[in-house]
Amino acid sequence: MKKIVPQKIENSYELAREVYAEYGVDTDAVLREMAGTTLSLHCWQGDDVTGFEAGKEGLSDGGILATGNYPGKARNGEELRADLEFALSLIPGRHRVNLHAIYAETGGKLIDRDQLEPGHFLTWIEWAKERQLGLDFNPTFFSHPLAASGFTLASKDRKIREFWIEHAKRCRAIAATIGRRLGTPCINNLWIPDGSKDLLTGRLEHRALLLDSLDQIYAEQYDPALLRDAVESKLFGIGSEAYVVGSHEFYLAYVMNKDLLLCLDLGHFHPTENIADKLSTLLLFKKELLLHISRGVRWDSDHVVILNDEVIALMQEIKRCEAFHRVYLALDFFDASINRITAWVTGARATLKAILLARLEPTALFRAAEANGDYGTRLALMEEFKTLPFTAVWHKYCLEQNIPVGAAWLAQVKDYEKQILAKRS
Repeated sequence: MKKIVPQKIENSYELAREVYAEYGVDTDAVLREMAGTTLSLHCWQGDDVTGFEAGKEGLSDGGILATGNYPGKARNGEELRADLEFALSLIPGRHRVNLHAIYAETGGKLIDRDQLEPGHFLTWIEWAKERQLGLDFNPTFFSHPLAASGFTLASKDRKIREFWIEHAKRCRAIAATIGRRLGTPCINNLWIPDGSKDLLTGRLEHRALLLDSLDQIYAEQYDPALLRDAVESKLFGIGSEAYVVGSHEFYLAYVMNKDLLLCLDLGHFHPTENIADKLSTLLLFKKELLLHISRGVRWDSDHVVILNDEVIALMQEIKRCEAFHRVYLALDFFDASINRITAWVTGARATLKAILLARLEPTALFRAAEANGDYGTRLALMEEFKTLPFTAVWHKYCLEQNIPVGAAWLAQVKDYEKQILAKRS
């Protein structure tokens, strides 16, 4: 792949800067904003949501399904961290890494999830500290014998509930330790697969049990400088097509009077729902939100993020609400049918492109036309904006961040695959 000459990038950028300036947009200021933009890169793309649990009995529950068997997936923490580090080197900006509890490193010892401790993530913490990365965290409520019934925190079996409540409590303690050690708040996001495959009469009972479990989990207060808790809803999953206990309405009601973040995943709603439209309502009632950027194809299939209308609209709405400082952005997809590093880099760069597009938007002009009732001008300007020279600004951003410009990064991934991934059995 032929590299783009830096001088050509600079020349193109100068022309683009003049074009955007005509619309009142300062591209230099936008690039400074982009330099501080942070994504949380999900570790589970690198090993197909397998994790490192000793003696693990994997179950296909909760809708966790990575399709494909592309060679070279990470088999342990060392390989996964190496792959993450390489992926991050191809993504402009300084970002975070998002862990699940099943990525604990226990030295080959069988440690059940209700016994996890911060020490089981010490290697991750030291790795992140050395590279000045923040870490986020997620308790893991799937792929476990005590999740086989389809219910965890909402189970009618008290012993099962107690097991998962303890797991969730320990994950909060682990996340707080991560935040303390790294000097940046760790977002601990709770999602459970609880639900029913077919029609259920006890909906209220299960939701009452989940309510009680959550109250126990969040009873202990942590310093928000160390830990930020979030809860994530879902419309349906594999094995929970007819009923999900932790629905959007349930968690929306639960977080309103609590210091908890609401997490919205782009794949967890009806395909025709506009997630961007929800932000202006939620931001009136919550200081901060967590968004999981994913791509559902016909269902919550967690495809690699691309620069599509949904992601662009989401970032534009954040910009129009002046809320980039109030919204945490994390990636959440897993595709085992393609090179896993290619998936990471493609999804992250697409998300950053959408953010850059939104930041370049001449929102003030749209609002001025709107305030004057000149909706035709507003629509026309929105259309003109779509064809402004965004690519020149994106290339300048990559150049400033010392990241491969255009598709040049693919050659590096191919070389990494040949030298590293191909040697993994």
